[in-house]
Amino acid sequence: MKLGTRTIRLRLTEPLRISRSVMVSRDAVIITLRSGRLTGSGEVVSSDYLGLPTGAILQQTDSIRTRIETLPGPEQALERIRDDRTALGDISPSVLAAVEAALFDLVGKRAGLPVHDLLGTPFAPFAATARTIGLTDPIKAAADAARLTAAGFTVLKVKAGADDPAEDLSRVQAVRTGAPTARLLLDANGAWTPRAARTLIPLFADLGVEAIEQPIAPGTPDALADLAQTSPLPVIADEDAVSYQDAVRLAGRVHGVNIKLAKCGGISTALRICEALRGSGTDIMLGCLTASSLGIAPAVHLVNRARWVDLDGHLLLAHDPWQGIGGADGTVRAPDLAGLGVLPMPALEAAT
Repeated sequence: MKLGTRTIRLRLTEPLRISRSVMVSRDAVIITLRSGRLTGSGEVVSSDYLGLPTGAILQQTDSIRTRIETLPGPEQALERIRDDRTALGDISPSVLAAVEAALFDLVGKRAGLPVHDLLGTPFAPFAATARTIGLTDPIKAAADAARLTAAGFTVLKVKAGADDPAEDLSRVQAVRTGAPTARLLLDANGAWTPRAARTLIPLFADLGVEAIEQPIAPGTPDALADLAQTSPLPVIADEDAVSYQDAVRLAGRVHGVNIKLAKCGGISTALRICEALRGSGTDIMLGCLTASSLGIAPAVHLVNRARWVDLDGHLLLAHDPWQGIGGADGTVRAPDLAGLGVLPMPALEAAT
């Protein structure tokens, strides 16, 4: 196998404001693994929050090049990584997830099977995905909600965490007005104190919110679990459920955990989390970072395992350089093509 990388800039259609930051663009490093005439691809995006700038991604991929290229083949490499998550050395979960995705893509192409089939799901899974509405004014939030539901979205995720909680309440009320039949999720990105959360969550429940992600600051999972015990809404851990160990620690203590492949380390770890939580009373949400269709595709092959699906990162982009998982009509679909099933848009293909 030969490992290659190239970097592209992903720009959002409009800035996405959440409680801790505003995003307008980010880099995506495409990792390719070539074996014979076939190529597998994966994507890792830069992230200030995860402490992963583009330079660090490229350094880490360079550091594993020899280990990857000296393995006998993609099937053996994938088995090695799945059995030993440290096999490639000290690299970030995001880079590991992208390398694993490229291997799954390549192994699937060599076998003539889509990734979901390799994972034991013979049918192409699909699911309604949430669509994110950031910290914006109520008038725009209502208009966005109406536009998105008209396009086919049945689940909307509203960001919370404004300095004045009244703004969050007004935004959710506006979204409810603009999309009266939509399912609503709320994501505070850890903006509230436990005391504030106990006061605010019932108010959002009265507005018809279905569940809330990470209402309090991460770092005290016991406090999040305590909050979940009395919350009138299901509490989903996100920033407090990064790794497999985090998820197991919260099993049965919160209503859901948000699995993001770029945070936990990829498909194999996500499957381990799903298995560990089975029967615990803690459900699965599949989430994502803002990324292209290539970066989102691995999670789409897992959507049949989740109660909540929030895989809209590619839909926030002004131009998605890949295609194949849909989503613009509110539903993401695992392609029934070999490997991950995504294809480069013509502009990207011409540049390679």
